[in-house]
Amino acid sequence: MRLLKNMLEIVLLGLNHKTAPVALRECLAFSPDETSAVLKAFQESPVISEAVLVSTCNRVEILMATEDKSNAVRTAKMFLSEFKKLPASEFEKSLYIHKGDDAVRHMFRVASSLDSMVVGEPQILGQIKEAYKLATLKKTSGVILNKLLHRTFFVAKRVRSETGIGDHAVSISYAAIELGRKIFGTFEGKKVLLIGAGEMAELAVDHLIRNKVGDILVANRTFENGVKLAKRFKGNAIRFEEIADSLERVDIVISSTGSTDYVVTRKQVKAVIRRRRNRPIFFIDIAVPRDIDPEINRLTNSYVYDIDDLKGVIDGSIENRNKEAIKGERIVDEAVIGFRRWYDNLDVVPTIVALRNKMDAIAQAEIKKTLLALKHLSDEDRQAVTRMTNAMINKILHDPTLLLKSNGHHQNKSGYLDITRKLFKLDE
Repeated sequence: MRLLKNMLEIVLLGLNHKTAPVALRECLAFSPDETSAVLKAFQESPVISEAVLVSTCNRVEILMATEDKSNAVRTAKMFLSEFKKLPASEFEKSLYIHKGDDAVRHMFRVASSLDSMVVGEPQILGQIKEAYKLATLKKTSGVILNKLLHRTFFVAKRVRSETGIGDHAVSISYAAIELGRKIFGTFEGKKVLLIGAGEMAELAVDHLIRNKVGDILVANRTFENGVKLAKRFKGNAIRFEEIADSLERVDIVISSTGSTDYVVTRKQVKAVIRRRRNRPIFFIDIAVPRDIDPEINRLTNSYVYDIDDLKGVIDGSIENRNKEAIKGERIVDEAVIGFRRWYDNLDVVPTIVALRNKMDAIAQAEIKKTLLALKHLSDEDRQAVTRMTNAMINKILHDPTLLLKSNGHHQNKSGYLDITRKLFKLDE
């Protein structure tokens, strides 16, 4: 296979939370079924050789390998417009286009969560893996993008393991869980009471479930809604009037209601402190106005954190993550150089293999003729002749191979490859 003439180049077109408002991102977001349809259209396009489509709540990006970058970009814009029935004029100004090393660097940064709305969030890597999985199933990812995506996953893993980019809480719910971990050490087997049904409170419960929390009680002003929510968490619903009694047996209380008064008061908690036998109780108050009386903090083994406390944790965490992101950028830059080295040698390998194969074929033919005329030689002597011939081929090809692979100062690598193929008639 000769890659020399029409080498595929990498180009990426997309928009994200930095360039487009959520209203526009929603219009251009793709479901898995829609993504499959777009990939099929790309597959049938004569100007797009390989394609992967990444669509999340914060970005829509089309990664391509093409012989014609300009036409590929135009085609991708046209597909976006046609599939989403949205004139290109409405989203074109929000698009960014990266080519070559810039496209590679962008992919590495996105997967490493250096380009995320919240630096260090772990979800984006899984989303890119899903996008790549779909592209491989639809056979729209080939030699170039396969290598790029595998390298992308490796780089993201390095950034996460070699920096502290994911070490600190950066969401309200996650910050609450990190604070709870300092109090309890482990959440395993702890009992939880969820009051109300705010999104952040429910997300905090999701985090707790992943940390093997024990029984979950759900209290809602509308009991039927509480039953539905309890079913989702495989817990039990209680009536609002039962909250005070439940404080004796729960370890964690997460509250997010629309109440204008405290849902849990200092008096209620004080009444159960002795019966709890010094077991700590942890309150996460994600309501505005607050649901949990802050005076509870003055009671023994009682800890109350409201949304301002949690935001303080987050602000400090983001500052720490940004410092760690600098280390991540260095890892990305090193990886871009490594990928460029692989890419530059793509067109070299077939030439070197073809040259060696031709030399081997000539040598084997001549050995065969020579050994036919030297029938008196022993098997050991015949093997010695073969070894000597192979050694000569290796020595003859050593310098030409180094020159072709070199990333040195010769500017016209394509010229060297073309001359080599012509001199040895490798394309006949």
